[in-house]
Amino acid sequence: MVIDLLKSAHHPSELIAMLKIKMGGSVPHQYKEDLATLAKRLGDREFCYAALNKVSRSFAVVIQQLPAELRDPVCVFYLVLRGLDSVEDDMTYPAELRLPLLRNFHRKCYEEGWKLEGVGDSADYRALLANFDKVIRVFLGLDEAYRTVIADICKQMGNGMADYAERKVNTLEDYDHYCHYVAGLVGIGLSALFSASGLESEQLREDWELANSMGLMLQKTNIARDYYEDLNLGRTFWPRQIWGKYASRLEEFHAKPSSPESLACINEMVCNALQHVSNCILYLHRIRNRQVFRFCAIPQVMAMATLAKIYNNPNVFTEVVKIRKGIAAKMMLDTNDMERVRYYIEKFAREIQNKMSESDPNYALTRKRLNRIYEALDDVRFSPESVRARCVEELVLF
Repeated sequence: MVIDLLKSAHHPSELIAMLKIKMGGSVPHQYKEDLATLAKRLGDREFCYAALNKVSRSFAVVIQQLPAELRDPVCVFYLVLRGLDSVEDDMTYPAELRLPLLRNFHRKCYEEGWKLEGVGDSADYRALLANFDKVIRVFLGLDEAYRTVIADICKQMGNGMADYAERKVNTLEDYDHYCHYVAGLVGIGLSALFSASGLESEQLREDWELANSMGLMLQKTNIARDYYEDLNLGRTFWPRQIWGKYASRLEEFHAKPSSPESLACINEMVCNALQHVSNCILYLHRIRNRQVFRFCAIPQVMAMATLAKIYNNPNVFTEVVKIRKGIAAKMMLDTNDMERVRYYIEKFAREIQNKMSESDPNYALTRKRLNRIYEALDDVRFSPESVRARCVEELVLF
């Protein structure tokens, strides 16, 4: 944490935010033992939260923002999909075993005692699958409405992953379909869980286009940012229809990170992600529960900050580029309502706009999408529906 504090040394508000999170108990319990060791002494539910902390500490933090009745379903939802993803990512697992398992992983959730040894591309992922029987028992203890949602999303995602295991992401249509399977379905599934809890309306479940956009915004931001990491791992998710305009091989961007072609490519990747932001704003505007709102809003404002960070940034091609943890901590504490979402999204949209150059091939389209974001923000600002919902919520809370 010392390094992160030094990076925010000239930003006092970030230092305060990091210390508040650290001292305020927002950081999940940090287990020193590895997950395989923890599995031997922890009960099923405790193991699930320990696994959540090991495989995604950021998610372990934001899940604490949810109401108590949603924490276990969302935790299990994440671990089921993380297990599925671990099967997909392990290229040493033979395809003749891996692909059928992807298509049938949802059935394993109902198979008490099922687990899988030796699969996963990291120790934590292998430990998760090796002790998946613990996750299954917690899954089986959930209400049927939650189990149905989790299994259905797992089925759709597993089939999509199996389809794309044998094809590459070439066109923009491929890109949208792939991101739908691995992330859009997460947004759709979360909406269904929120509605099943009774904390959110049935309308939130039914408007799958907005929920899908929530997932696509996050996934496309991560894909754009992770060029360097993915290149080193021998994989890529950038669509050829975009990068093929600027290079004959993806490695060329790493060799010439500051070239006009490299910068135009990363800028187009950012532009592609920006098309989903206006839908995300409308989605967040519909959420009634304050804790659910924070859970959904925090990742979106962080994604917008990341897009601003990587736009026109040659470092994307030579290192892993991330926003300062101090900025993330500040947004985590501060993103409590739609007005703060409006503030942060507009702030980072302006940062992108200030970096733009008319010489960029996608200048006009990027400007158009930024303008649509500004319009969406104005549409939800101080609307009667928003004010009324917030007033009712405050009466309930206090």
